[in-house]
Amino acid sequence: MTMQRILTIIGARPQFIKACMVSRVIRQADDIEEIMLHTGQHFDANMSDIFFNQLSIPRPDIQLNVHGGSHGEMTGRMLAEIERALIKHKPDRVLVYGDTNSTLAGALAAAKLHIPVAHIEAGLRSFNMEMPEEINRILTDQVSDLLFCPTEAAVQNLNKEGFASKSAQVLQVGDVMQDSALLFAEQAIPPAGELPEGFILATLHRAENTDDPERLEAIVAALNEINSTFAPVVLPLHPRTRKLIAQSDLELHAHLIDPVGYLEMVWLLDHCELVLTDSGGVQKEAFFFGKACVTMRDQTEWVELINAGANELVGAGKDKIIDAVTRNLGRKVQDAEQLYGGGKAAERIVSEMAKAGT
Repeated sequence: MTMQRILTIIGARPQFIKACMVSRVIRQADDIEEIMLHTGQHFDANMSDIFFNQLSIPRPDIQLNVHGGSHGEMTGRMLAEIERALIKHKPDRVLVYGDTNSTLAGALAAAKLHIPVAHIEAGLRSFNMEMPEEINRILTDQVSDLLFCPTEAAVQNLNKEGFASKSAQVLQVGDVMQDSALLFAEQAIPPAGELPEGFILATLHRAENTDDPERLEAIVAALNEINSTFAPVVLPLHPRTRKLIAQSDLELHAHLIDPVGYLEMVWLLDHCELVLTDSGGVQKEAFFFGKACVTMRDQTEWVELINAGANELVGAGKDKIIDAVTRNLGRKVQDAEQLYGGGKAAERIVSEMAKAGT
């Protein structure tokens, strides 16, 4: 039996969770071995180490500690370091997740060394080229030969871009985040400290909101009014967002907590009355736990949630955010059509990589 060596590249919080699911299946396979490379893109304990501890992900074999700087600088440093690791370890395939700078650097480094690339969450499009994530995901798809799509919409995006006539394989496998939600729901634990009852779970971190003073001011004003008038807002606040709010001389009146581990986040999703977010992954996680979601962005990659009525896209206008919250507070949603594969995505992904390696 020929052993296939896969080098997995991760660097940001959502990738740790996705890698947890796929790595669990790889460890059960007889014909695949995995080397884990952590770029260090998220580097503080609450944003990385806690995930390895909570989710039993093997400690990375390679730790680069590349973080900080502009998008170009960070991606360039990662590219050089990843290339050295690939030359040393000689993997048969590189596996990347999502749409971060780590994703793009890993895919480009592999492609330049003629190493096949598998991309999990291929085909997602926001159609907003001002988002760094959109550039990362488009370029990563272009150099990948196995494109693992979470949804039918992602498959259609790639077909429209001409992938149907290319040698790359476009495969709808489902979403590994649903695998994770189903697996860890029973292990969820509440964050430290007392939390208000009947709360709205909010997240705020995306650069298009935090780096735009007008958008940030409008969102903070909306959160303040929602918190005082409709329901308490629980907000795990990233240090970068906290700093930008302070620099803008804004006062945020909500139940602020430090960033939480994945099991605490699962608990918050399971116990909240509504999700209010500008994250990509949290939109889906709300759906996995049957909660309506209001998304403070102008576009979303997860269009099927909009079409299903589970998610409402409102941008960053104060009044639009508040109106959507009043409509959706306490509303439950159902996954009647199994939009994300029903929790078997990781098994499908590893099976397809095994086939490609024979």
